Amino acid sequence: MTEHFPSKLGLSQQFSCSYLPEQQEQLLVILDPNCYTPERFEQLLALGFRRSGDQIYRPHCPSCSACQSIRVLAKQFTPSRSQKRKRNKLKHGYHVIVSHDERPEYYPLYEKYITQRHSDGSMYPPNKLQYESFLFCRWMSIVFIELWHRDKLIAVAVTDDMPHSLSAIYTFFDPDYESLSLGSIMILAQIEHATKHDKHYVYLGYQIDSCQKMRYKTQFTPAERLVKDTWKKVDL
Repeated sequence: MTEHFPSKLGLSQQFSCSYLPEQQEQLLVILDPNCYTPERFEQLLALGFRRSGDQIYRPHCPSCSACQSIRVLAKQFTPSRSQKRKRNKLKHGYHVIVSHDERPEYYPLYEKYITQRHSDGSMYPPNKLQYESFLFCRWMSIVFIELWHRDKLIAVAVTDDMPHSLSAIYTFFDPDYESLSLGSIMILAQIEHATKHDKHYVYLGYQIDSCQKMRYKTQFTPAERLVKDTWKKVDL
């Protein structure tokens, strides 16, 4: 496969968008089994695709093009003053661990996070089957970037690991520690992991400018977003 769309694609039914309720969402889904490898998925990431569970998809909405892939240029990244302040709050009693295996502590933390933070969303109520089918993958190497407060797990960033990039799939954390800006902290941890392992990019998923919940993604620079199939520098 080259840097072009695969020939075998499916198109989902339309359904209500979870980010822009007034819009209808539709997805392109990869059907070619040869695309389901870390190396080929990395090529598809550069074309705006993402992974959910075992499935590779890209928005293909009938009347909306608000979703734009965004990626941080990991090797050039320098934290802002605000990001340094957030990180400095974690100097005492906090530490990051990178695991390649799921821990039993993950699901209770995920369940607490969804229940307390996203009870109005499509992932509520959480259950173990939903958690596994959404986050995990049979053909992809996953790293779990964990944040611990002493002996307590307080955040997990589920991250796809490819030859030249990382892709942030989902982060969940203990709402009791919300004041520490753990969403941003875990992105910083992913960028640090990418830099340590000589990765070029950290893909943060889709950016929707009109969605308040997503605006934090543009605070990690230098970065690029995919606009009409061309990667362009993010302007703050």
